[in-house]
Amino acid sequence: MNLALTVLEITAPVFLLAGVGFAWVKLGFEYRIQFVTRLAMTLAVPALIFTALMKTELDKSALGVFVIAAILGHVLLALVGSVLIKTGRLNRQTYLAPFIFGNTGNLGIPLALFAFGEAGLGYAVVMLAVSAVLSFTLGLSLVAGKGGGAKALREPMVWATLLGALFLWQDWQTPKFLTNALDLIGQMAIPMMLITLGVAIARLTPGKTGLAVLLSLAKLIASVAIGWGLGWAFGLDQIAFGVLVLQLATPVAVTSYLLAEKFGADAEAVAGLVVVSTLMAIAALPLVLSLLIDL
Repeated sequence: MNLALTVLEITAPVFLLAGVGFAWVKLGFEYRIQFVTRLAMTLAVPALIFTALMKTELDKSALGVFVIAAILGHVLLALVGSVLIKTGRLNRQTYLAPFIFGNTGNLGIPLALFAFGEAGLGYAVVMLAVSAVLSFTLGLSLVAGKGGGAKALREPMVWATLLGALFLWQDWQTPKFLTNALDLIGQMAIPMMLITLGVAIARLTPGKTGLAVLLSLAKLIASVAIGWGLGWAFGLDQIAFGVLVLQLATPVAVTSYLLAEKFGADAEAVAGLVVVSTLMAIAALPLVLSLLIDL
């Protein structure tokens, strides 16, 4: 009973805030998702990443090991996804990137923070940074058929990660007034991302639902298995282990739909993956969390 209550306390704020965004749209209120997303990705999330890295008290060598595990997690998901897509004779441009990249920002960071505290947030922003860099390079190449290196260098999140890593490595700190300002900006990120997630889900129309269910289930099982295996193989501590599994297990990101729409992949099919995997996550992530907390 205590474990169930703990899991509910962790997951309820996340899904309630996403529900606010969902209800907002269904009630007919205006929500300029392009503006809010740009504000979050250009200002709030980079500030959150930079301050979390600069202020973290996590061991640097432990973070380095976690980065390697995070990269390998994405690589293994790419391999599993490639096999499934080839076996099912599916379109690689449409389905592979959504299979690899989860919603490590909008959903993963809040869950990691509520489940594992500030230490969990530190690992979670590292995972987001790894996922973002891979998404802007490998992800773009899969969907658009061209390299995304130049695109990655234009992303504030990438620069915030590099700068935060530098400050962490050198044990530097920004002046107190600047740190406080960046903290305030970064605090916008989590509620803004969750509400925007709910808005985006409310506006999507699921497509090819049967296939979406199968792929979402396969992604969830593969993600948890890969995260668990890597966490055990690298000997990660409980918090790093939990964040790795949790972040890999997050549902398909809304950005996968936006990329599919922009570059001519089957956007309707990707929308189906986003909606179905997110609904599946509502049931599955509390179960995954209960297993992680009970380690």
